[in-house]
Amino acid sequence: MLAHGLEPDFPPAAVRQLAGISAAPAAAADVRDLRALAWCSIDNDDSRDLDQLSVAQPQADGAVQILIAIADVDATVTAGTPLDAHASTNTTSVYTAAEIFSMLPERLSTDLTCLAAGQERLSLVIDMTVDAGGAVSAEQIYRARVVNRAKLAYDGVAAWLAGKAAAPAPVSAVPGMDEQLRIQDATAQRLKRVRQQQGALNFTTLEALAVYENSALVDLRPDEDNRAKQLIEYFMIAANQVVARYLEAHGSPSLRRVLRAPERWNRIVALARGLGASLPPLPDARALSGFLADRQRAAPAQFPDLSLAVVKLIGAGEYALKRPGEPAEGHFGLALHDYTHSTAPNRRFPDVITQRLLKAALAKAPPPYAEAELSTLAAHCTLQEGNAAKVERQVRKSAAAMLLQTRLGEQFDAIVTGASDKGTWVRTTHPLAEGRVVRGFEGLDVGDTARVQLAYTDVQRGFIDFVRIG
Repeated sequence: MLAHGLEPDFPPAAVRQLAGISAAPAAAADVRDLRALAWCSIDNDDSRDLDQLSVAQPQADGAVQILIAIADVDATVTAGTPLDAHASTNTTSVYTAAEIFSMLPERLSTDLTCLAAGQERLSLVIDMTVDAGGAVSAEQIYRARVVNRAKLAYDGVAAWLAGKAAAPAPVSAVPGMDEQLRIQDATAQRLKRVRQQQGALNFTTLEALAVYENSALVDLRPDEDNRAKQLIEYFMIAANQVVARYLEAHGSPSLRRVLRAPERWNRIVALARGLGASLPPLPDARALSGFLADRQRAAPAQFPDLSLAVVKLIGAGEYALKRPGEPAEGHFGLALHDYTHSTAPNRRFPDVITQRLLKAALAKAPPPYAEAELSTLAAHCTLQEGNAAKVERQVRKSAAAMLLQTRLGEQFDAIVTGASDKGTWVRTTHPLAEGRVVRGFEGLDVGDTARVQLAYTDVQRGFIDFVRIG
């Protein structure tokens, strides 16, 4: 982390500030009281930094009012303080197989600024009505007090929604929560259908999830998508659109999440051609979305590999200043013009910035950041997001090298994830590990499949070397 400009520890001044925070802030008189609603959180099994809650309220015309409560982190971590300075340096929490380095101290992110179960907390509520066709027909934003009635996990909710398991205990413990979740799920699927019609790209990517037995790392298995994750994903996408539009309508600058059209579109076209499909010569999100949907139906087992190849070729997103009235750069992968990050302020600093901009707009006050400062922050947040990803990838490689160090000489099926003058990299699936092809890489490009043999590992440096077979 130090080598990549990240602070692994909180500075002494931040520790002193934390010691002086004894409770969550009290609500002002003009903050709405929504504590009685059936709010719930859905996150990873081991997540403790809960940023958002959701609740659904069906309307007579078939529409559903969806409320998303976002933790009011700014109420505790004010701008210019030592804790804010640390958060603005790292800009993100760093999640590794070895340890989590939180952007905010755990006493805040998992307690006082967290939408923890059974606790009254301040929030910003993104209130949107989704009509029967899946379009957002009304939207507003306001501050409110909320209480999380059920802390839920993706896998448990997904298994229950699919009819494969009983309802998780927190669902059964809250009257009406089962029906509440089914309404939320159905509404999220409406949003998903609209997103796909508009050309949003749907991927199935395999993220490495560390598996331990008695404190020993025993596997890196894929953390797969499911219906509960989609519920949160499509609610958050819609909420971030609402926030972007709100700031624009109130004449405020904003930090937008941008993903430009892919520079390696020609390689994506070639991949499609190799699978019997045709894409236009210039980047076209709607055409690519249709191709991906067709491939997911035709070859679901191979779709994660295709997804990985396309994700690599599209490239990474970034943060950019959006001045009011100027055209938005947009997000190619989501097929959106107006999109920001606002729903995870406990773990992403751009979301804290957006929260402060929102609160200023709500109060009809000037933006708390000058445009030049926002531009600098956008570049810094993009840089640090990349640095955090490098740290996470490095530790993940060390973990994979540890798992593979006794398997030298074994052969694996792999997909090419990177190919440039710097080298060629492939990813295996069991375990989920990425390594460099040191011999036989000639002619390989992103998306190709290859049979490789494990030749060398170095746990300390995270090196995994393969040679191509055949």
